[in-house]
This record gives sequence, C-alpha cells and structure tokens, in this order.
Amino acid sequence: MEGRAAIREMFVKDFASAKMVCIAGHIFEDGPWAILEWKDPLGLRGCGFFRVEDDKIVFQRGYWEPALVPESARPPA
Repeated sequence: MEGRAAIREMFVKDFASAKMVCIAGHIFEDGPWAILEWKDPLGLRGCGFFRVEDDKIVFQRGYWEPALVPESARPPA
C-alpha cells in the first residue's frame, strides 16, 4: 500500500464494515504522547499509543490480546 489516499481508503472501507465497540479504560497523557487502554463487550482488550503534533496524530500504534480474539474473527491459518 502506498500513499495517504490508499491508507485512508483502506481504513474507511474496513471500519465501515466492522461491528466494533470500544470501551475506554485508562487514558494517559505525557506531553505529546497519549495512551488509551480499551476493551470491547466481547472481552477483547488492547491499547493504542498516539503522538500528537499541531493537533494531529502523527504516530499511532495499537496492540490487542490475540488470545481473546473470538475464533470466528481470526484470519485463516
């Protein structure tokens, strides 16, 4: 994948078709950094790391607990 437009299109398509609910847990802020710990109603848990500059997210990385992903939502082996 290459370019901002292609990345945006991927997220628009993927998030439009996803049935997701994010329940915010802890939110931490340290200067330009923020961390969000979250869970969903099915028990999936994760966290996101964000760096914000000029009111824009310039870096994002997310993690989730793969052992808690329902079998039906896992990619084929």
